[in-house]
Amino acid sequence: MNELIQIGKELTKDFDGDGKIDQYGLVWNYTEPFFFIPFLTGFGGWVMDSLGNPTLNSQSTVKALKFVRDLRDKFKIIPRECDYNTADALFKEGRAGMLINGPWSIGGYKKAGVKFGITRIPKVDETGLWPAPMISIKGYSINMNVDEGKLPYVVDLLKYLVSAEVQLELTKTLGTIPTHKKALESEIVKNDPLVQSSIWQAEVGKPMPVVPELRAIWDSMRPYYQAVLGGTMTPEEAARKMQELALKKIEEMNE
Repeated sequence: MNELIQIGKELTKDFDGDGKIDQYGLVWNYTEPFFFIPFLTGFGGWVMDSLGNPTLNSQSTVKALKFVRDLRDKFKIIPRECDYNTADALFKEGRAGMLINGPWSIGGYKKAGVKFGITRIPKVDETGLWPAPMISIKGYSINMNVDEGKLPYVVDLLKYLVSAEVQLELTKTLGTIPTHKKALESEIVKNDPLVQSSIWQAEVGKPMPVVPELRAIWDSMRPYYQAVLGGTMTPEEAARKMQELALKKIEEMNE
């Protein structure tokens, strides 16, 4: 991260001297809790324990909140405000040197003609840990009310959609990582440096919990995370408030 900050400073530039930044070192949707997870895990934290209980009131949360805030206020390598669309546009326009985004965005950057490479989010110097983004797969569901006569056709369609051949077409077009073992062994995947780098990042990711409590945790993190960025709350108070609200929302959800 120290290297990222140094490179970020070199890439952050005011080209015309009007006092406004024209090119940022780093951009990403840093106001959304989902994109906060790599920093939380990089400082040794996580959102819940094995039983689904929130674990937000921790020193890891406090340190991660301070770090993201410092990237903006102390090191000044990210914009004052930046949502997903802003980050995406700045990168496509060549006004950002580095971007944090998911593999779903690769196809769009290729189409926009952006010359880019992919690497892992850098290790946190203090902990020596790789930031671990949440990882998940895309899948299909069959409605339980599907007519029995139609069900075999629906199953055949799904088998086709998850086949190695179709997954490889998506890899070639969108740059996504296939899940089919045969597709993963294909030269199309092995010879694509962007896909291989995406896989390298995913190797240190953490599976997204598939539990309803996660919804309550997202909703509990967002207001206090944004309050820290807005300067109206300390990271310590925010971590405590996140935990309290998450516990309350989960209790209400389970009533």
